Amino acid sequence: MNFTQIKTLGELKATGYKSKSVKDEMRENLIEKLKTKTPLFKGVIGYEDTVIPDVQRAILSRHNIILLGLRGQAKTRIARLMTDLLDEYIPAVTGSEINDDPLMPISRQAIDIIAEKGDDTPVHWIHRSERYTEKLATPDVTVADLIGDVDPIKAATLKLPYSDERVIHFGLIPRAHRGLFVINELPDLQARIQVSLFNILQEGDIQIRGFKLRFPLDIAFVFTANPEDYTHRGSIVTPLKDRIESQILTHYPKNIQESAKITHQEANLAPEQEKNIIIHPLCGIIVEEIAQMARNSEFVDAKSGVSARLTIAAYENLFSTAERRMLLNGEKKAYSRISDIQGIISAITGKIELVYEGEKEGAGIVARKLISKSLRKLFAEHFPNPEKFKKGKENPYKPIATYFESGNHLDLWMDSDTKSYRSALDKIPNLKAIVKSTHPKVTEEELYLLMEFVLFGMAEFSLISKHEIGVKTQFKDLLSGMMSGEDDSDDEDEWGGYYDKK
Repeated sequence: MNFTQIKTLGELKATGYKSKSVKDEMRENLIEKLKTKTPLFKGVIGYEDTVIPDVQRAILSRHNIILLGLRGQAKTRIARLMTDLLDEYIPAVTGSEINDDPLMPISRQAIDIIAEKGDDTPVHWIHRSERYTEKLATPDVTVADLIGDVDPIKAATLKLPYSDERVIHFGLIPRAHRGLFVINELPDLQARIQVSLFNILQEGDIQIRGFKLRFPLDIAFVFTANPEDYTHRGSIVTPLKDRIESQILTHYPKNIQESAKITHQEANLAPEQEKNIIIHPLCGIIVEEIAQMARNSEFVDAKSGVSARLTIAAYENLFSTAERRMLLNGEKKAYSRISDIQGIISAITGKIELVYEGEKEGAGIVARKLISKSLRKLFAEHFPNPEKFKKGKENPYKPIATYFESGNHLDLWMDSDTKSYRSALDKIPNLKAIVKSTHPKVTEEELYLLMEFVLFGMAEFSLISKHEIGVKTQFKDLLSGMMSGEDDSDDEDEWGGYYDKK
């Protein structure tokens, strides 16, 4: 039966409709989805065996939930996706400010409407997407914002005294009655505001000014917080913590593959970028590796975390760097280059919180150090490790190093056209041979990208020097680079399928 065609309380009663609490709704719908193996929390990657089972257990237990995790760990996304576990539509008394259940009204307004109109009380239907309320906790949030306050304008308009319940202007929480209410960054609420949540979580009571209201509010609460803030004494009132039944820890992707899937899924690319720009999987892996390095860096504040937004923004910048070059040179297609990584620095610097040592270095220098460490690690995974040849006679990198030791240098411009780019790399002896011997089945585009990668890798292992000058990367012999102070080097199977080729 299509319940949404029902327009009055009498018609609703005639169908035998039964009211359910929000948490019962979610529990029953979750049970059904689990039985039918319906996918849950679409788009949330890497939590299949950790966070999602914990969330499901909490919902089955009809708990209020707090998700503890650092920035960019999909806490808010999980909360928003919980609306999928609500019934598609529920009835509400038309004219009620707080979505009163026609069969179980709690507000004075709805009770008066039903008393006046009886079975002719108009009923409307609310879609589950409208039953979600979210509030970011900030120090300036007031009790009036969350709970409500006396509205003098309403009192004057209705000619009622302030002692009348009808002059109350309800806050966000009462208006979320029969729905999901999410408070992000819970510890940022002032202690007195946290105290106002005690009875709501336990009894459903709210108090506004001099009114003592017993509203059995029907709300499923979801909170989010940073673990450091949540566990720090004084950041959250202990009795409130005690009233949140399930505490669930989120985490960053546990491996490069999961991180890459998230980045690829979330990157906001223009259709023409997806059509005309090809980002080689290796460049995508470099982006993911940078984020992993940042999360373990002594320069980056681990308590603040490194959001997945870093890799997403950096990946988008890779496309834009290649696209800009394509447009400047009047080319129809663009293929990523290792030097394009320079174009993602702006996406890194704004996404990392530095500790004191990092502040002394500066965000730009820290970003370049992260890039250097990532290139060094990945180069050793995809090419012979140069450290193994330092004392050996058959060093495949020796002809390249000798070329630069003879006074030659190479300038790679970020905006150079494809012909100039390839022509510059072709001048380096043995460079193409190293790539072909290590990766014999590469395409022509991959060949030149890997030739460039060899130069970057050699620089990271201090076989040659590398210096970035604006939009140019210059390679020369190590000694001259050191003398001029220009040395920028820093102490899974083939691309792993981490990124699909566009």
